[in-house]
Amino acid sequence: MAFMEKPPAGKVLLDDTVPLTAAIEASQSLQSHTEYIIRVQRGISVENSWQIVRRYSDFDLLNNSLQIAGLSLPLPPKKLIGNMDREFIAERQKGLQNYLNVITTNHILSNCELVKKFLDPNNYSANYTEIALQQVSMFFRSEPKWEVVEPLKDIGWRIRKKYFLMKIKNQPKERLVLSWADLGPDKYLSDKDFQCLIKLLPSCLHPYIYRVTFATANESSALLIRMFNEKGTLKDLIYKAKPKDPFLRKYCNPKKIQGLELQQIKTYGRQILEVLKFLHDKGFPYGHLHASNVMLEGDTCRLLDLENSLLGLPSFYRSYFAQFRKINTLESVDVHCFGHLLYEMTYGRPPDSVPVDSFPPAPSMAVVAVLESTLSCEACKNGMPTVSRLLQMPLFSDVLLTTSEKPQFKIPTKLKEALRIAKECIEKRLIEEQKQIHQHRRLTRAQSHHGSEEERKKRKILARKKSKRSAVENSEEHSAKYSNSNNSGSGASSPLTSPSSPTPPSTAVEHAPF
Repeated sequence: MAFMEKPPAGKVLLDDTVPLTAAIEASQSLQSHTEYIIRVQRGISVENSWQIVRRYSDFDLLNNSLQIAGLSLPLPPKKLIGNMDREFIAERQKGLQNYLNVITTNHILSNCELVKKFLDPNNYSANYTEIALQQVSMFFRSEPKWEVVEPLKDIGWRIRKKYFLMKIKNQPKERLVLSWADLGPDKYLSDKDFQCLIKLLPSCLHPYIYRVTFATANESSALLIRMFNEKGTLKDLIYKAKPKDPFLRKYCNPKKIQGLELQQIKTYGRQILEVLKFLHDKGFPYGHLHASNVMLEGDTCRLLDLENSLLGLPSFYRSYFAQFRKINTLESVDVHCFGHLLYEMTYGRPPDSVPVDSFPPAPSMAVVAVLESTLSCEACKNGMPTVSRLLQMPLFSDVLLTTSEKPQFKIPTKLKEALRIAKECIEKRLIEEQKQIHQHRRLTRAQSHHGSEEERKKRKILARKKSKRSAVENSEEHSAKYSNSNNSGSGASSPLTSPSSPTPPSTAVEHAPF
């Protein structure tokens, strides 16, 4: 497919950040092996689920591939003799279920291509590196001055975004990075506006934005070139990682967990907030802040990947903020993501879960104050502060920034309007997803409460009380009728109703109000 051709009709724009869950429903023994029938579900809808069949050898193959992450994953051990026993199969099934739970709840593992292909082969069967190479090759036909040095395999977390180390033919020692990315589910710009905005990115000049050397796009993808930075990103600094290493190796299991110095936290935090404010004031949607999207040049942070929101790509932290209905604008998403980044800078690792109930000791209480305003239960429930409010907080208000570079990013009025509409559409999809998650959570809580042991006991007690009350009322009604029949003024004896005989139904009809 030529680089400037249209994408095929019916292209699936899947949100790769929607969590997959997996439950082993059954196992079946064949001649020499056992197969496990697994129900996989995307997100909260039971309708969005499918069955896959996997053998133990498939799990073993996946586990070997995931060893690059350096984690000790709980895959049950192999067994050559007695592996067809019924008790052993039941025990192994429990172990494999635990293994699935671990890899689907680990934020980095659950988003990696290996796990996605294992659980959802229909949607992740394509070879994205090959697709990217085809697109890049087509591009080089019209731009012969560039040359690929080597693919930078799996250095990022996105499945549909690929990187290549580049050079310019007449400057062979200079290294650049080319990134190619497919469209995402939040691409709401028209093809024309999308291409214009992508090509506008090299004109964006800001002391805290990493410069784009070249950018182009078609109706289905975008290709950008930036200078290669040997020192890497802010995340590489925190994790003491090599920029060219695969994402899983760099960040899944750091050898040494150590946060940054207080002055670094203050300076980097202030710089990042300044560039977020600049983008917010310009009406340019971002929503993709995390430590891997911040390049470090000396003591200066520079933001990466402004193209992500134009491409409609989902955020790295989407599965977190999709849980909280008050984080429903891209500005509030940026602030929440800043909280994640600040936590990583402070403690040298991401939070175990969000919201955060209590924060470990930090270099300053001023750090904790900002973390509480962005990651605490109260903040997630009530909403995020603005970037301007964060800049006024003690942690950042006294930081002096020394830069003479004047920000420059001119966006034509027509494109500003297109960005505004696209931003509203992105937020609308987020709000709808948050609403569905909220409703699902309420329903799950109600069902859990209804099915709890304590609730069942309460219902039994209420049922017994109701039964006793009904028996007493029937007895009183029977006595009253018996008394009335004996004291009747008609002079004729009414036939007695035997205690063992059913009470005749009353002929009176009481109409309930409409």
